[in-house]
Amino acid sequence: MPYQQIPEYPENYSSGNIISRLIDGLGYRYYWATENLTKTDLQYKPSIEGFSTYKTIEHIYWLSIMITNTAQNLPSIRLTPADLSPLNFDILRKKTLYNLKKASELYAQNTKDDMNNYMIVIQSDGYKGEFPFWHMINGPISDALYHTGQIVSFRRTTGNPINPKVNVFTGKARG
Repeated sequence: MPYQQIPEYPENYSSGNIISRLIDGLGYRYYWATENLTKTDLQYKPSIEGFSTYKTIEHIYWLSIMITNTAQNLPSIRLTPADLSPLNFDILRKKTLYNLKKASELYAQNTKDDMNNYMIVIQSDGYKGEFPFWHMINGPISDALYHTGQIVSFRRTTGNPINPKVNVFTGKARG
């Protein structure tokens, strides 16, 4: 699966490459945050009102769909529980990682003019919202990073911390 390590960085700082690299950083963190999760990890909830790790993973999957759909100029149609019911953890994890990889590849090399053409389109039950791409950075990408950090924290709480050899600065796990 993608993101066991972060890909080599691009040759230039184009607008698309910066977004691509941000997504790659998310993919790398998500890969390791979700690697070797146990049933106990997936069921963990920090409080009665809080989401379990599994529900958090479902939410990150939805965010990865928004990130990828926007890269393809497609609307993101809200998922229902029925949409998610056939997906187990392994499938969610794989689909999320491949969504992020696809989005990263689609955004790479785009110019600032190309980026101006992207709109986030969200649809659900008669609602259609359109937002400028700026919201992708502070919305789905940042939200997915935030929730990935929650998974790291949750698994520490359950006694299953991420691999200590993971280095998010270099994007590689030490051998």
